[in-house]
Amino acid sequence: MTTRVAVIGSGNIGTDLMIKILRLSSSLEMGAMVGIDPGSDGLARAARLGVPTTAEGVEGLVALPGFEEVRVVLDATSAGAHRHNAAVLAPHDVRMIDLTPAAIGPMVVPAVNLADHLDAPDVNMVTCGGQATVPIVAAISAVAPVPYAEIVASIASRSAGPGTRANIDEFTETTARAIETVGGAGRGKAIIVLNPAEPPVIMRDTVLALVDAPSPEAHEAIRASVARMVDAVAAYVPGYRLVQRVQIDPLPADLPVHTLTAAPATHRVSVFLQVEGAAHYLPAYAGNLDIMTSAALRVAEALAAGQVRREVVA
Repeated sequence: MTTRVAVIGSGNIGTDLMIKILRLSSSLEMGAMVGIDPGSDGLARAARLGVPTTAEGVEGLVALPGFEEVRVVLDATSAGAHRHNAAVLAPHDVRMIDLTPAAIGPMVVPAVNLADHLDAPDVNMVTCGGQATVPIVAAISAVAPVPYAEIVASIASRSAGPGTRANIDEFTETTARAIETVGGAGRGKAIIVLNPAEPPVIMRDTVLALVDAPSPEAHEAIRASVARMVDAVAAYVPGYRLVQRVQIDPLPADLPVHTLTAAPATHRVSVFLQVEGAAHYLPAYAGNLDIMTSAALRVAEALAAGQVRREVVA
């Protein structure tokens, strides 16, 4: 039994998501590709692949024949557009997966807290930086107190489309909040860098966490927890990997840690990551987009499995 889904947003992220659903998922079926630009490559590609399309936005989706069979809607538009889309779809029996920084619903990072929000009507996929780094913060905080964590996401400028550029403020705010609420840090900070280098660079992420972990045993527990988390994320994002051994250094005595946190901290943990895309539709350097679509696919399949279980029970 498959679950019919719709994708709103016929740009790069939405199109890559559609391709992943068609190629990789045995439990999901594309019910519609929705856009607002009739000339977009995403809508044209969907039509060639036999996927129903509309260029009339969410209102066009609701009017499509067969819409009543759609159970999950994945929104790859913008934060403002998602608020409108969610309002239009609220009266209908659909679950929403929000790939924008709107964060109307609970923030979900599959490797960390997916099981906690399988009944939520609207789940938020945080940001690309959040999907890459929050798992690491969560892994560290699982074994040692993390009063402060800071992440830097560096992506190729060419992989940052209009939606990403229009939502930079939401990116930093949403990611910082996820570092705290999902990752478990007492305080979080997020920075994004759009790197214009040519050829384009693969996504790189740095996680810096202040921890209260004075013993060598605590350090090894942190490294082991991070390694397990990297494996968990790589299970649905194959291009996700550490680029070097986790570094754990004592904090200098003259470092003004009190400006970052009032809680005790003895060491700084530095984790360096790389995210290479699977190149289903997007170029391999666009790991920032691939990690979003891969995480959203994992969530959609989990929601579909829950939907099937409910139908069987009923």
